[in-house]
Amino acid sequence: MRSYALRTAVTLCFAASLAAAAGAPSSARPTAAPAADTVRQEPRSPVIVDCFWHANVRPADFMLACGDGNSRLTSLHWSKWSTGSASAEGVNVVNDCRPYCAAGKFHSYRVVVRLDRVKPWKKHPEVQHYSRITLEYQGDRPDGFARTVTYPLWD
Repeated sequence: MRSYALRTAVTLCFAASLAAAAGAPSSARPTAAPAADTVRQEPRSPVIVDCFWHANVRPADFMLACGDGNSRLTSLHWSKWSTGSASAEGVNVVNDCRPYCAAGKFHSYRVVVRLDRVKPWKKHPEVQHYSRITLEYQGDRPDGFARTVTYPLWD
């Protein structure tokens, strides 16, 4: 008797979920979208694409060396994020790789970060992304690095 009641309850729940999935009555369904010329959308901000091909806006952290993780940006505080460029202050954490990278130590360097060269993202051409990053070291910098370094960003 108990298994019959359980089967009945499961069957009723299944039927109710099917009815809900079938949708609302046609009067409650949305109508066609308005004509394209009547829809006005604000331009979307460009994104920065990370190592995992995720689009980010104003990230707090950003990996520069995707292959080995030996250089990353942390504590990013964005003062500008616009359709043409972005800028932030933060810290570049870099492995000195001495005597080799697995045994190296990470060191922190204050930087000003600039993003620019906005263009369509190959993965999603409707999305604009920053394609260049510039780091300007504010004090000490890693051995062999110029005061200002510029890198292309992945697409």
